[in-house]
Amino acid sequence: MVNRVWMCPGVPCKGVHCTFKLCLRHNLLVPSLPQPRPRVPSSTVDFLCSVCHKVFPLQRMLTRHLKCHSMVKRHPCRYCGKGFNDTFDLKRHMRTHTGIRPYRCELCDKAFTQRCSLESHLRKIHGVTQQYAYRQRRSKIFVCEDCGFTSNRPDEYFLHVRQCHPASPALRRYYRRQAHEAANGVSSEHKLGAFLMRPAAGFYVG
Repeated sequence: MVNRVWMCPGVPCKGVHCTFKLCLRHNLLVPSLPQPRPRVPSSTVDFLCSVCHKVFPLQRMLTRHLKCHSMVKRHPCRYCGKGFNDTFDLKRHMRTHTGIRPYRCELCDKAFTQRCSLESHLRKIHGVTQQYAYRQRRSKIFVCEDCGFTSNRPDEYFLHVRQCHPASPALRRYYRRQAHEAANGVSSEHKLGAFLMRPAAGFYVG
C-alpha cells in the first residue's frame, strides 16, 4: 500500500508532508498573500482575520473564513475537480452542476439552491420578511445531492439514500461519523435506528 503524502502548492516551496494537518499548518504559516491595510474591529467582540484583516462578528465565521486562505483544498468537486476547504461551499458549488434547487417559493414556484437566496427573493419580490427570534435555528431540511429528494425527517432521508444511492458519499460520511461518535460516547442530534445505521450488504465503510 502506497502511503499518501501532501505537497504544499506554494511557489517556490513545494514542501512534502506526511499528513494533511501538517501540510495545512505549514501552508497557513507561509505568507503567500499580499497584506492589505489592517481594518480596526468596530467593537471589542469582533474577530479579525490575521491574514487579510477582514472583520467578523462571530468566532465561527472567522474560523470558516480562515479555510479560504489555505492553498490546499481538502474537498474536490467530483464533476469538475475544483477544490474547497468547506463542505458547505462544495455542496453549494456542486448544485451548479446537478441543477438541484431544494428551496422552492410557495408564492411563484421559483426554486433556489440556498435558503438565503429564497429568503432574499421573498423579501424583494413578494415583500415577505422571515421573522426569526435571536439565535433561533431555522427548520432543517435534508437534501439528497444525487437526485434532489428532500425531507425534514432525517430517518426518511437516510432511508431514501440507503435504498436509492447506497454508494453515496453522504451515506459513507454519515456511517463514519456515527461510528466515531459511538466510539467516543457522543450522542448525535439526528441519530437513527439500528436498521438504518447498518450498512447495506457488501457496502464498505472506510
